[in-house]
Amino acid sequence: MKKILLGLAALFFCVQATQAQLLPSFKLGIKGAVNFSSLKSEGKWLNSDTKAGFQAGLWGRVGIAGFHVQPELYYAQKNAGYETEDGQNGEATFKSLDMPILLGTRIGLGPVGVRIQAGPVFSFAHDGKVSQVTDPDTYKKSSTGIIGGVGADISKFTIDLRYEHGLNNISQDANHKQKISMWSIGLGYAFL
Repeated sequence: MKKILLGLAALFFCVQATQAQLLPSFKLGIKGAVNFSSLKSEGKWLNSDTKAGFQAGLWGRVGIAGFHVQPELYYAQKNAGYETEDGQNGEATFKSLDMPILLGTRIGLGPVGVRIQAGPVFSFAHDGKVSQVTDPDTYKKSSTGIIGGVGADISKFTIDLRYEHGLNNISQDANHKQKISMWSIGLGYAFL
C-alpha cells in the first residue's frame, strides 16, 4: 500500500510539472542589469578594455507547450575603453534602445524554474550619436547581434546571465571592422 501511495504521489507531481509547462502563460515586468562591454576590432587599429555599463527597461514573456517568446525593450549604455595606433586612450559610450527577441524553454515547478534563452537583438542609437569618442559620426546608428543565456525565476523575481555578440560592423569605415561584445547580469520583477 505504501508503494502505491508513493507511486501516486510521484505521478501527481509529474502531472503538475507537465501542466505547468504545457499551459499558456503570460508575464510582464521591469528589469535592470549591469553590463560589461568590449569593442572588438579586426587588425590592430583598436585594442579594447572591458568597461561597465547598465540596462533598464521592460520585458514580456508568452509561453505554451514548454517554450516561450520573451521580447524586451530597454535603454542600454555600453562602455568600452580603447587605444588607437598612436597610443591615445579613451572611452567609447554607446547609448541605445535595445530590443532582444528571445526564444527559450523553462524547466521547473510552479513559481521556481530555470530558463535557457537565445535570439537576435536589435540596437538603435538613442541620441543618434556615439559619445566620448574622437569622431562619433564614424559609428553606425543601428546594429544587430545575437544574445543567449540562462536565467532563474523565483516567484515574481527573475535573474539572468547573458552574453551578447555583435554580428555586424558598427564602424562606418569598412577598413576598420568593429563589433561590440557584452556580458550582463540582470534582475527583473514581473508585475503581471
